[in-house]
Amino acid sequence: MRRPHPFIFVAGLASTVFLTGAGPVSYFEEALPTTMNPLFAQAMVDFRSQELVFDRLYYHSAVNNELVSRLVERYEKIDGGKSVKLYLRPNVKWHDGQAFNADDVCFTIDAMLDPRTSSPIAKNFIESLESCDSQDKGKTAVITYRKVYHNPLDRLGFSILPEHKFESTAIKPDSEFSNRPVGTGPMTASRGTRGVTFSAYANEHHNAKIGSLKLQEGSDPFVQVRTVINAGVHGVISVAPNFRPEIAAQDDVALKSYDLRSWWFIAINTSKPHLAPKEIRQALDVTIDRTELRELSIGVDPNDPHPPCEFISGPFVQSSPYYNRAVKVKERSDMAKVKELMVAGGAADSGGRWTFGGEPIKLKVGMNAPLDNEARDLLNQIGNQLEAGGFGREVYRIPSDDWNRKVVTAQMQDFDLLIGKWSFGTVEEVNPLFHTRARGQGSLNIFNYSDPKVDEMLGKYDVARTDTEAQDAYHALHEYLAQDLPYLFLWKLDTKSAWRNEIRSNIIAPYFYFTEFDGWKAG
Repeated sequence: MRRPHPFIFVAGLASTVFLTGAGPVSYFEEALPTTMNPLFAQAMVDFRSQELVFDRLYYHSAVNNELVSRLVERYEKIDGGKSVKLYLRPNVKWHDGQAFNADDVCFTIDAMLDPRTSSPIAKNFIESLESCDSQDKGKTAVITYRKVYHNPLDRLGFSILPEHKFESTAIKPDSEFSNRPVGTGPMTASRGTRGVTFSAYANEHHNAKIGSLKLQEGSDPFVQVRTVINAGVHGVISVAPNFRPEIAAQDDVALKSYDLRSWWFIAINTSKPHLAPKEIRQALDVTIDRTELRELSIGVDPNDPHPPCEFISGPFVQSSPYYNRAVKVKERSDMAKVKELMVAGGAADSGGRWTFGGEPIKLKVGMNAPLDNEARDLLNQIGNQLEAGGFGREVYRIPSDDWNRKVVTAQMQDFDLLIGKWSFGTVEEVNPLFHTRARGQGSLNIFNYSDPKVDEMLGKYDVARTDTEAQDAYHALHEYLAQDLPYLFLWKLDTKSAWRNEIRSNIIAPYFYFTEFDGWKAG
C-alpha cells in the first residue's frame, strides 16, 4: 500500500497543527456511527458512541467486572426468580431536563417487544424478556422473564430510551432521534455529516470531567497514526498491529488495550452440495494455514511468546469460561489430510483440482471489507491458500453496510464462504449464531445452518440454572462444532487504541469502550 505524504490534511486538521487545551478532545473512529439510537446499532462505532449518551440498565464494571447499575439502587428476585423488582435511583434527569423513572424502563422493554420495531438489538433480549410493569408511581419496575435464568441481571444490559420522546412503542430507525438523541449518559450528542460532537451533561449519577468530545471519521490507518503522533488528534480508537511499534516508541502517546471480546471466522454455506459433507469442511479446515495467515496479514512473529493474535478452536475467546481447552487448534495446513478427507467426502482429484459431482469446486468467498484495516490482504491470502489446496476461488470485499444489512440476516446465500468477526456484548451467547432459524431463534445464523444436535445443546444452555450447567453445555457445543465445522474458527485479535498522554485516567471498558468516561480527564 502506498503511504500518503506525512503532511496530508485529514478531516480538516493538518498533521502539523498542534492541539491546545482550549478545544474539544478529538479522536478518530473507523467510521461515523450509522445511528445514535441504541435500538438500531449495527457496528462497533455505534455502540461506542451510544455509550456516551445513554445508560444501560446494568453493565459490568471495567475496573472489577462487577455487575452494577447507575440507574438502579437495589433489586430483589420475586415470583421464584422469574421476575426482578428494580428500585430506581431518584433525581436522574434526561438531557432535556425531564425526570427519568420506571415508565422509561418499561417503555424501552415494550418497544423491544413490539414486532413493529425492527431492531437487531432487541432480538438479543426479547427471547428472554416477557413484560415490564411500572409501579410505585414510577419508582420501581418489575421485569418478568420468559423463564428462570441463572444470570437474570446479565439480560438487562440494554440502553434505556425516554418514553416522552416517542409517540408509540413502534420505533423507526430513521427518526430525528437517531441524529439528536436524548439520553441520561454523561454526554449529549449531535450527529452531523462529518462527525459527532459530544458535550458534558451534569446529572445525579454522572459528572464528566471532559467538557467536549469530537468524533472524526478516520481515513487511512497510517494517516491516523501520524496525526495522533503529531498532535493533530488526541486519540485513535483502533491501531492496526503493524503500526503499534511506532506508537510504542513515542514518549507522548500510549497504547491502550481494548478488549472487543471478538473472534474471527470463515462461515461455510453447508447448504451447497459440495460443502454439505462434513469431511469436505474438515478438509478446508486443514487447508487453511493459520500460522502463515497470521504472519502475512497481521505481521505476527511466530516466535513471539505473547502475540497480539491468539488462535481459537471454537466460538469463544480463550479467556471465556465457555472455551473448551480440550479442543486443540489446527495451526498448520496438512495436505495429506486434505486429500484423505476430500476423497472421504465424495470429491475427486482432477489434475490437481478438486471436483464434486463431476464439476470443479469453485468457492465464492466474501469478506467484511473493514477487516482489511486490521489484517492486511487477508481475503487474498485465504484465497491463495484455497487455490494451493486445489480449490477454485473468487474473492469479494463486502461493504460494511451490505454486511450488516444482508450477511447477518442470511441474504447472501450465493456465497460459499464468508469471512467476518463477531464481538460479544454483556451476555456471551452464541445461540443466535448457530440455532436453526425458527420462531425467533437463530437471528444471526449467516447461512441458515441447522443441526438438531446443536439445537439440543443450545437448549441445554438455555435452561441452565447455574454457571456450571451453562459452561458444560457450551463446552460440549464447542467440541461438536469443531468437528461439524459450520465455521472455520480463526483467532482473537488483540485490539489497541492510541491516546496522547494529555488524556489521563482513561479506563477503556471491554466492548462498549466509554463506560467509565466520568473518570477521564484532559490536560
